[in-house]
Amino acid sequence: MKIHGKPFRTIWLAADGAGVEIIDQTRLPHDFVVRRLDSLEQAEQAIREMWVRGAPLIGVAAAYGMALALRDDASDGRMEEAYRRLFATRPTAVNLRWALDDMRQRLAGLAPPRRLAEAYRRAGQIADEDVAMNAAIGRHGAEILDDLWRVRKAAGARRLNVLTHCNAGWLATVDWGTALAPIYKAHEDGIPLHVWVDETRPRNQGASLTACEFDWQGLDHTVVVDNAGGHLMQHGLVDVCIVGTDRTTAAGDVCNKIGTYLKALAARDNGVPFYVGLPGPTIDWTIEDGVRDIPIEERDPGEVTHIQGRSASGDRVTVQLTPDGSPAVNYGFDVTPARLVTGLVTERGVCQASRAGLLSLYPEKRSHV
Repeated sequence: MKIHGKPFRTIWLAADGAGVEIIDQTRLPHDFVVRRLDSLEQAEQAIREMWVRGAPLIGVAAAYGMALALRDDASDGRMEEAYRRLFATRPTAVNLRWALDDMRQRLAGLAPPRRLAEAYRRAGQIADEDVAMNAAIGRHGAEILDDLWRVRKAAGARRLNVLTHCNAGWLATVDWGTALAPIYKAHEDGIPLHVWVDETRPRNQGASLTACEFDWQGLDHTVVVDNAGGHLMQHGLVDVCIVGTDRTTAAGDVCNKIGTYLKALAARDNGVPFYVGLPGPTIDWTIEDGVRDIPIEERDPGEVTHIQGRSASGDRVTVQLTPDGSPAVNYGFDVTPARLVTGLVTERGVCQASRAGLLSLYPEKRSHV
């Protein structure tokens, strides 16, 4: 995608072929900062502190983190240490485990000199594969939006209203995004779109990242508080909801940013289609019951009690929202049951949120479920 006319990905190999560069998403939307990662420790920090975030991008960052870890020591012990430490950074996003498993499997048995070169090669390949998958998700999802627009246009509508939650755009991936890829493709196709952007407390990824993406791309949007979605749907102001996911079970349950479940409930009550965009590596074929089996990350309560922003003088500041004595809890995700999902939009097509639906697109996984 482009930022002020210049094409960017969210992560790329530095010019010297050794370090890795990323967009520091904690500094958006007010500051555009590129950071360089040169070690396992820096890769850990980038993932844990959410300089990079979003399930697909976390996976790619972990793959590059494995390569960085092997620069000075490509032994089996170092590889296992890197796997363990990177795996511990974020427990919910299954792409992290998928990428690390892929890297370990491909690197095992290789001699150290070849292992390092293969680590860099495969990490770059995973990044390129992510871009291709997301572009395909965009094409399949754009067909849904086109069909909806035809109906709405025939009814006299002037635009198609979409509601999304959190950030599942190109900043959450390497490029294009998952849930937002169909929006970008439809926008390119000339469909008049307007997107309601949930602010997505407590880290405000909607207000700070999704809105930032749409501003860069010139896409019509409006930021709303998280709890406005139901009201908008009741008044016919939402034609379709599209969200991303950090982990989807083999039965079609969807784990996404906290607050997604409430949007799905409101969508079902108001007859609004509710779609989820995801690449294949986000499917966890080892579990079926998302509410019971998906680990839900609990983050620092300070993300709830405090908020960052830009002051009138232009400085980045952190302010406290709650009384000194009030405790807070910070659940990062919730699970939307498959019964509330209209369809899953993957790189292979659209399917029902069910075991049968997913296996129709990924028949090679039948032995896993």
